[in-house]
Amino acid sequence: MKQKLALFAIAAVLAFGCTKTENANTETTDTSTTTAASDTMSTTSTMSSTDTSGTAGTAGTSSTTGTTTVSSADQDFMTKAAIGGMAEVNMGNMAAQKATNADVKAFGNQMVTDHSKANDELKALAAQKGVTLPADVDDEHKKKADAMNAKSGKDFDKAYMADMVEDHEKDVKEFEKASKDAQDADLKAWAAKTLPTLQHHLQMAKDTKGKVK
Repeated sequence: MKQKLALFAIAAVLAFGCTKTENANTETTDTSTTTAASDTMSTTSTMSSTDTSGTAGTAGTSSTTGTTTVSSADQDFMTKAAIGGMAEVNMGNMAAQKATNADVKAFGNQMVTDHSKANDELKALAAQKGVTLPADVDDEHKKKADAMNAKSGKDFDKAYMADMVEDHEKDVKEFEKASKDAQDADLKAWAAKTLPTLQHHLQMAKDTKGKVK
C-alpha cells in the first residue's frame, strides 16, 4: 500500500512538471510571436514613412523649378525691347517738359502713354515665361538722355525729333523680325500686335520733325 502511494505521488509530481513546462513553452511562443509582430509593424511603419518623405521631397523639387523655355535669341529681343521702351518713356517725359513746340510736346506725351502700356505688357509676358528683364536703361541710353537734357529750346526740339525718327526706324525693323522669327508663340504675337503702333510712331516722328524749324 505504501509503495502504491509513493508511485502515485511520483506520477503526480511528474505530471505537474510536464504541465508547467508546457505552459512555459506556450508563454515563450506567445511572447516571441508578439515580439515578431511588433517588429514587423515597426519595420512597415518605418518603410512607409521613408517612402512618403521621399515622394514628397521629389514633388517639392519639381514644383519649385523656375527655368524658362524661351530661347536666348527671344530673351535678347525682350531685353532690348524693355530697355528701348523705358528709354522712350524717359525721353517722352523730358520732351513733355522741355519742348517749346506744341507738336513736339504732344509727341512726347504720346510716347509716354503708348510705350508705358507696351512695357507693362512685356513685363507680364516676361514674368509668365520666367524671363528677368532689366529694371533700368543701359549706359548708352543714359548718356544719350544726358546729352539731350543739356539742350534747350528749338535745339532740343530738333534733336529730340531726329532721335525719335532714328530710334523708331530701328524699332520697326526689330519688331518686324520678331513678329516673323520669334520662337516663342506668345512673344511673336506680342511683337506683331505692337508693330503697327511703332509704325505709327515712326510716321508721327517724321511728320513732327518736318514741323520743327
